[in-house]
Amino acid sequence: MARHLITSAIPYINGIKHLGNLVGSQLPADLFARYQRARGHEVMFLCATDEHGTPAELAAAKAGKPVAEYCAEMHEVQAKIAEGFRLSFDHFGRSSSAQNHKLTQHFAGRLADAGLIREVSETQMYSHADGRFLPDRYIEGTCPNCGFESARGDQCDNCTKQLDPTDLINPYSTISGSTELEERETKHLYLRQSEMREKLAEWIDGKTDWPILTTSIAKKWLNDGDGLQDRGITRDLDWGVPVMKGDEPWPGMEGKVFYVWFDAPIEYIAASQEWVDAGKGTDWERWWRTDKGADDVTYTQFMGKDNVPFHTLSFPVTIFGSGEPWKLVDYIKSFNYLNYDGGQFSTSRGRGVFMDQALEILPADYWRWWLLSHAPESSDAEFTWENFQGSVNKDLADVLGNFVSRVTKFCRSKFSEAVPEGGAYGPEELALIEDITKRVRAYEKHMADMEVRKSAQELRAIWVAGNEYLQTVAPWSTFKEDPAKAAVQIRLALNLIPLYAVLSAPFIPDASASLLASMNAEDTAWPDDVTAALSQLPVGHAFTVPEVTFRKITDDEREEWQERFAGTRD
Repeated sequence: MARHLITSAIPYINGIKHLGNLVGSQLPADLFARYQRARGHEVMFLCATDEHGTPAELAAAKAGKPVAEYCAEMHEVQAKIAEGFRLSFDHFGRSSSAQNHKLTQHFAGRLADAGLIREVSETQMYSHADGRFLPDRYIEGTCPNCGFESARGDQCDNCTKQLDPTDLINPYSTISGSTELEERETKHLYLRQSEMREKLAEWIDGKTDWPILTTSIAKKWLNDGDGLQDRGITRDLDWGVPVMKGDEPWPGMEGKVFYVWFDAPIEYIAASQEWVDAGKGTDWERWWRTDKGADDVTYTQFMGKDNVPFHTLSFPVTIFGSGEPWKLVDYIKSFNYLNYDGGQFSTSRGRGVFMDQALEILPADYWRWWLLSHAPESSDAEFTWENFQGSVNKDLADVLGNFVSRVTKFCRSKFSEAVPEGGAYGPEELALIEDITKRVRAYEKHMADMEVRKSAQELRAIWVAGNEYLQTVAPWSTFKEDPAKAAVQIRLALNLIPLYAVLSAPFIPDASASLLASMNAEDTAWPDDVTAALSQLPVGHAFTVPEVTFRKITDDEREEWQERFAGTRD
């Protein structure tokens, strides 16, 4: 039995996320976690809400609530939505937790003792109208690189260039709109990432099995321009982890907090401490400390490509620099972007489907199947309603659902709601078992390698094989001439259903559980031996003809949803 530590990028607290956020980290991580559990391995699957930084403060202000209250409410909202999509987290934590505060301050102290933090006096924009400094998203203006007029103080969303507030042209406060700004001197702490460049380069070069997308982004940040830069890890904000050196005050840093991108990845570790404190487990260190047993853990992170620099560079600097035996990531599965119907998802323009809206329309399995089978692995992907309708109707309804319906209803009609008695398998049955066995082994390899689209394609091919078998042997015709032979054919087909359910569970867990219940086969194990698995329902085993496993999406529904979520265009 192997041990797998799995984390997905933690979503910002400021609102409900869209389908692109879901498929870019949490959903494929859940797929992998479910698969590894199904194979009998021990899994720790962690996520959390990312609750610090200017996005949280701005969202709370817009909602007219204290930021702590807003974050607590939104954590519950996001946790409920995650449950709705059947994301099987062992713990869904909060970066504002006491555990993360303490651990972040601990790491800062270790880094300071190692000489990897330096104080920097710098100028930042100060708003007289607001009586405060304006870091990150508290300030906007024109990008000096591309001319985009709504660039933020930390990054331009148009050209993705990293910025400082003082870089902006014609800056203004996003709080009051005031342009009465001046540059004032302030002190901040910088993580000396540049000191770790060679160690990071050696570490990344050793990850020859990582996706090209992951390593290319990491190496670009390492080598482009002046190379890896030192990065500010504190901000002039009220909400966040107070700047302390372990348990000691940090002179000159009073009233400041750590930058959200410093404390957020540390929450992965803190979430496991929260897991213990919530009574869900007893030993978090065996997952994270190599001196406490974590040396035999395989740690996999899932994230969108925009998060790769922080997880391949900044967070490893924190881990390496601490000088402590923390578990480092073994594999980073990164994803490109999912776009929406010819453009981008947009909260402000009401454009695209967001996670809560999706669950109002259709059950989670419909979305899980489409998103995973179209995961943006090698390039950006695009959601269109035509494609979604076609995939649901053809894959889920016509292939899997239709197979289950035909087999169970035919058996009820010609025999009973029990596995019929008949003779021995013939060449068609043996050929199907051989084909299914090969495909299951291929499916397992794709799943283990985290090849999401290929896994979905192979799973669909396994479903198709059953349908093609039915078309070839045609038990409805065989029954007229040789009922015993038809019983053999339908007995094998009935045994395919629990096999399909178990194989499909990582993708469509609700449908899988429903099929297993209908077949009275809830204890079905992973098919290590496919031949044995296809004989697990003995003669006389009772079942119930299930309700419609997947319904089709109508053209009227598709058109209605397409119009409803079109939003406004630029």
